[in-house]
Amino acid sequence: MGKKLYVGNLSFTIDANQLSDTFAHCGMVESVNLITDRETGRSKGFAFIEMSSENDAQNAIEKYNGFEMGGRAMNVSEAKPQENRASDGRSPRRGRFSARTGY
Repeated sequence: MGKKLYVGNLSFTIDANQLSDTFAHCGMVESVNLITDRETGRSKGFAFIEMSSENDAQNAIEKYNGFEMGGRAMNVSEAKPQENRASDGRSPRRGRFSARTGY
């Protein structure tokens, strides 16, 4: 079973192919999900990478946590399970304007 990694503090110029090629030095890369802004398509500076084995993932953490790529030191760690954002009863897309208060 694969292991998902969180990779943060990425340069905005890094793309998914560069990440895949880099992390392939530690083992088989199953997938790369570079997070981008929906409106602009620009990278948000972090990604999730799934490695094929726990051993490959641990090697990648040891090798690339703090590794400089594109002028920035990457943060690499085991990804945490995604939380359900709407579980507290609030709308996930709450803005500043309130119809009740008018501001």
